Amino acid sequence: MSGNLSFDTLKAQVSAGKIDTVLVCLVDMQGRLMGKRFHAVNFVTVSFSETHCCDYLLATDLEMATPDGYTASSWQNGYGDYVMRPDLSTIRLVPWLDATAMVLCDVLNHQTYEPIPHSPRAILKKQIMRLSEIGFDAMMATEIEFFLFEKSFDEIRRSHFRDLLPISGYNEDYNILQTSREENVMRPIRNHLYAAGLPIENSKGEAETGQEELNIRYAEALACADHHTIAKHAVKEIAWQNGHAATFLPKWDRKKVGSSSHIHQSLWKNGEPAFYESGAELGMSAIMQHYMAGLITYCPDYTVFLAPYINSYKRFAKGTFAPTKTVWSVDNRTAGFRLCAQSTKGIRVECRIGGSDINPYLAQAAMLAAGIKGITEEMVLPEPTKGDVYEDSNALDIPQNLRTATEKLRNSKMLREAMGDDVIDHYTRTAEWEQEEFDEAVTDWEIARGFERA
Repeated sequence: MSGNLSFDTLKAQVSAGKIDTVLVCLVDMQGRLMGKRFHAVNFVTVSFSETHCCDYLLATDLEMATPDGYTASSWQNGYGDYVMRPDLSTIRLVPWLDATAMVLCDVLNHQTYEPIPHSPRAILKKQIMRLSEIGFDAMMATEIEFFLFEKSFDEIRRSHFRDLLPISGYNEDYNILQTSREENVMRPIRNHLYAAGLPIENSKGEAETGQEELNIRYAEALACADHHTIAKHAVKEIAWQNGHAATFLPKWDRKKVGSSSHIHQSLWKNGEPAFYESGAELGMSAIMQHYMAGLITYCPDYTVFLAPYINSYKRFAKGTFAPTKTVWSVDNRTAGFRLCAQSTKGIRVECRIGGSDINPYLAQAAMLAAGIKGITEEMVLPEPTKGDVYEDSNALDIPQNLRTATEKLRNSKMLREAMGDDVIDHYTRTAEWEQEEFDEAVTDWEIARGFERA
């Protein structure tokens, strides 16, 4: 259960007039909340069992365009309906909106009521089930980074996204003085999300002007993804309510550090940490070593799920705390994978490759698939890399662009076995479309560089 309201409690609050609106939401391919606002009485009496949506919601891009090339949804198929079935264990208050609750939905076939395979929640649930079949549970936590700006979304849009001014004027990493000036936004984010049932730990200034980080306590993998998605949505709404804009674009300025979404992960068995072994080197169990070997070996295959857009790859730059290599190291922030809390029961692996633009369901599912492969094949973990990983010429590079990562995804035997051909073909098409749209764009850089001098 990731919500903080039972269905019975919701009904009682609706009857008492305390809640009049229920947001009924699915998670789209981009990790956004899409859905409907129900009058609460209708929801608790009729629509709590199901509602419907157009199937194009899982076949669009960031602009809500309807690209061709999808098998599941198309003009040829007429863009029919999906069933949205509320997961009543996810009902929660939405304290930053008046008299409002929220529920997340699973997306089902309109005829068979089977889960839609390429729905992000279904993709993650499948990998959680596969992990359970070999005896383990996954616990995960995501670090959520973003930038706050002085102006609102509307003001920035009207200025064509130029002359962007962050909410602060200098690097505010861990800086209490500067972050005190941002509490009109960050304090309600922390408190509202906590009241919504998310186990909020803290927020802090990050290593750039106007950059923030929000940390949520680790949870079971599906709940972690739910928390991440709801938090990201709330950050945008609460920033807007206070006259500011928040962006999760990984690299909005070439001269500034980008925003990440590091993913911490560990496996548990019978309520005990399966990654820890007392007396073992660094406290790493054989299971952890196999899991990490899978993560690292198959990282190029699933990079699209960690870096889904053209802009995502601009973040991978030397000396910015964003990784450039797919290797692991011990408590070393220059590596793609960092071993944390070595020799303790809190031992875990942090993937530092994902950007702030990830869909957490897809990213977590892909890493679970790779880790499961590592365990079942007892893959051997290489020795850790030491020192400045940026300068390690022997370490494998993260795919340098979306085009390369798309081909790795397309040809991934591991992911096709774990997720199914239909799912991989669907998300390969998503990545292809992103590249096609960019290839047709004429950028400000091209115009400024060649307008007079070409």
